[in-house]
Amino acid sequence: MIAFSERPTWADIDLVALRHNLGQAQRCCLETQRILAVVKADAYGHGSVPVTRALQQCGITDFAVATLEEGLELRAAGVVDPILVLGGCFPGQEGAFIEHRLMPALFDADLASRLSSEAIRRGKRVRVHLKVDSGMGRVGFRRDQLQEFIPRLQNCPGLEIAGFMSHLACADDLDSPVTGAQLELFLQMLDMLRQAGIAPPDVHLNNSAGLVAWNRPEFTLARPGIMLYGGLPGPDFADRVSLRPVMNLRTRIAQLRELPAGTGVSYGHSFHAPQNMKVAVLPIGYADGYNRLLSNRGRAILHGRIVPVVGRVCMDWIMLDVTGVAQAEVGDCVTLLGTADGLVISGDDWAGQLETISYEVFCRIGERVPRHYPTVTENG
Repeated sequence: MIAFSERPTWADIDLVALRHNLGQAQRCCLETQRILAVVKADAYGHGSVPVTRALQQCGITDFAVATLEEGLELRAAGVVDPILVLGGCFPGQEGAFIEHRLMPALFDADLASRLSSEAIRRGKRVRVHLKVDSGMGRVGFRRDQLQEFIPRLQNCPGLEIAGFMSHLACADDLDSPVTGAQLELFLQMLDMLRQAGIAPPDVHLNNSAGLVAWNRPEFTLARPGIMLYGGLPGPDFADRVSLRPVMNLRTRIAQLRELPAGTGVSYGHSFHAPQNMKVAVLPIGYADGYNRLLSNRGRAILHGRIVPVVGRVCMDWIMLDVTGVAQAEVGDCVTLLGTADGLVISGDDWAGQLETISYEVFCRIGERVPRHYPTVTENG
């Protein structure tokens, strides 16, 4: 019998695959462009500190997170490289940004005044990336707002405009006219800023989709996120970039059951055994991020075969039909997401079944699933 020192459900984070995907992103960059690696949301559920360290070993020196707390986590882990906080700086956080040398995205005029005043009070300057709304309709200065804001910005001596940025709304759709319009407006607003005597050294607009399909020489940085973790930026990108899954969600068979034909399985008996069946019970459920919508739809890899999920996904358990896997035994490793035995169940596969995106798939893998970081992906 296999002994376990922890719950036998885990995620192998394949740092070799991460480095491969980084190489794909770098292949899309021009020689004058650097990678600004997006490691927000705990590196999309992959572990922000280990992922950042692995990227540093590959020469990456620029990182982006979403919140102050995420930035502080990296600082506490010893990361001294520039960190951009995409979610900005909320009232009361100014001192922490200055003390820990975190750069907020600047998309609010009042924030500019608050940050500048606090920096002057401390005898320092704080680096910021000015964010404009080029068509996302979310946060950032619109063109008319930027025109009004520039004189006020020129009177904020505590600020250093280290970057100029925006975000693409439709870059994953290669046929959308929106991206071209955004590119044009973004460069017009950059020109407005430069004519006012403000010349940010870094300029960036491209997310993963933008980097692969819409890259421009005017940009000094590119912000790949999902592609680092093996998710396609969109359905039309499979032939443009070769990505490998980084997260491999695995568990072990806790029990094998022989069920007679007609037996109902799990809550609501949404599945009945059509014949005598062998069912494997796995200690993973929707509390771990295995979505309940995968009930009677999910798949798993066991001994080099794809086997189906049967019955409703429970909070802590799922069941597999392993009738055709004669060698299945209690303790066997089962892969639910990622690679094993030459087979792949990708985040994009899950996303297609769940009618969502791989971003959400990865981010929803729960905290109670420990992350392991083997040098080479293991199968159990």
